[in-house]
Amino acid sequence: MSGPTADAGHPGHRREIVRLAVPAFLALIAEPLFLLADSAIIGHLGTAELAGLGVASAALVTAAGIFVFLAYGTTSVVARHLGAGDESSAISAGIDGLWLAIGLGVVTAAVVAAGARPISAVFGASPAALEQATTYLRISAFGIPAMLVILAVTGVLRGLQDTTTPLVASVVGFGANIALNLLFVYGLHWGIAGSAWGTVIAQTGMGLALVGVLLARSRARQARLRPHPGRVLAAARTGIPLLVRTLALRATLVVTTWVAASLGDVPLAAHQVAMTLWSFLAFALDALAIAGQAITGRALGAGDREGVRVAMGTMVRWGVWGGLGLGLLLAALHSVIPPLFTTDPAVRGALGAALVVVGLGQAVAGYVFVLDGVLIGAGDGAWLAWGMVVTFVAYLPFILVVRTAGPSGSPSRDVVVLWAAFTAFMVIRAVVLGWRARGDAWMVTGAR
Repeated sequence: MSGPTADAGHPGHRREIVRLAVPAFLALIAEPLFLLADSAIIGHLGTAELAGLGVASAALVTAAGIFVFLAYGTTSVVARHLGAGDESSAISAGIDGLWLAIGLGVVTAAVVAAGARPISAVFGASPAALEQATTYLRISAFGIPAMLVILAVTGVLRGLQDTTTPLVASVVGFGANIALNLLFVYGLHWGIAGSAWGTVIAQTGMGLALVGVLLARSRARQARLRPHPGRVLAAARTGIPLLVRTLALRATLVVTTWVAASLGDVPLAAHQVAMTLWSFLAFALDALAIAGQAITGRALGAGDREGVRVAMGTMVRWGVWGGLGLGLLLAALHSVIPPLFTTDPAVRGALGAALVVVGLGQAVAGYVFVLDGVLIGAGDGAWLAWGMVVTFVAYLPFILVVRTAGPSGSPSRDVVVLWAAFTAFMVIRAVVLGWRARGDAWMVTGAR
């Protein structure tokens, strides 16, 4: 069974995948629901506000998202120690990641807050959208430390095969985010600033709650809590390949938003909502990738390479069929969804057209996310870094053609072409990951 779609047929593996993936799915979709809620609330304030949110969100998600290795890398390391039978060392490794997250979060927040306007200006949006983006980004920067802490602690818990606790934190946080945004935006009339403050407060509460859970588990296993500079630096070095991989992925998303901004406020506003919905579906499908990380890390830590192949075959099939189902549903609702986010007829039309393309690409996305998660769980960071860089470079000709062509006069046509180019990126990524997964070089066993 050498291919990524090898027959699974093992009910034990299927139960384990479901046990980890279902809570992970519910927790993961809560994160993009933050942005969906913001988009729905802000979209009714005006097109400039929605376009500004698109710019600020791209910058904010990039600033925090490049450190996703705090979750992904930690999951792999913790799961390997757990598979090798050393839970105390597993938790201690997670604590190192938490301290690293705090340090990186404070520095990143300071940089983003100080440079909110020039960062937003890079996207080339209209002056009205730039003002809204700057306001949102400057305030949202205060939530970055909490965002990174959430990533780190969630990674530890996933490595410990616990995806339920992050789910509880996400549900409570999402509920708080909606309530605070409605209060600040409509109750206190703070506009886009109110939405930013509501999200910051909700994220901070989530971060504190998750840290409390981790500290309780650390005391129960007598794991060390104090930071050790050498171990924290080692955790940082381990995350460098995944950082490179994530930077290349974020560069793809930023370049795509940059091109969308060059097409005008209407295409940019439509793209913002379309990308948020794409992210929502991506997080939903990524639940299988989370299960893949945890299962792969633990199985390789225990020396069970065959178990990895079996579980991977099941998850790939589920990912493709799940993506196909979600994509067809989104395409079917392409005319129903836009009114939920904007009252602008032009934005509605462009968004509806984009959603059809977004939906048609979801089967490929399901395949990509599962294989990405399995390879991350295996600790194959160096190869993933190079693979994503190659994918990004291969994508550039597609997206730069859209930039060179410029606005066509039809916002709907413009966003369809934009999303067709982005779908090409996902196809390239699928080819690269599929080639790697068919070999055996990435299946290194034992704790490390």
